[in-house]
Amino acid sequence: METNMHTTTAGGDRLGPPHIRQAFGTVRTLVAVYGALSVAVLATVAVLAMNEHAVPPFMWGRSAGVLASAAVTYWLTARAAQGARGAYLRVRIISLVMPPAILAIDLLPGTLPAWFILLQAPCALAMGAAAFPLNGSRLRAAFRKTR
Repeated sequence: METNMHTTTAGGDRLGPPHIRQAFGTVRTLVAVYGALSVAVLATVAVLAMNEHAVPPFMWGRSAGVLASAAVTYWLTARAAQGARGAYLRVRIISLVMPPAILAIDLLPGTLPAWFILLQAPCALAMGAAAFPLNGSRLRAAFRKTR
């Protein structure tokens, strides 16, 4: 599918208005923060497990899943910044779905300890913040469907 953004094929650099580049710079930073926080959560779980603390399999899976979603989201953000409309639509959806999904699962009574929830909550905040520029009128206009 075509977009209104002009891209180059060599090197993948995106061309376009400065506000589009700035918006994607902000999103890329927020998604990188999401990833770094996800690494911190998984590292904390690993350190606790190595020190013989009880770490249920659900906590391992949860930590690894959020980190994997951060990696995919970063890749999609990079593709969207190059003008890929499909990637833009996907990262836009992820930015809306992940924050409530993270919080909803974390807040299920008795599922996870408070320290884990406190470490993962900033992940949801970073993705939630990325949703604002991704779903703003300027980026939506840059990726509107053309016939």
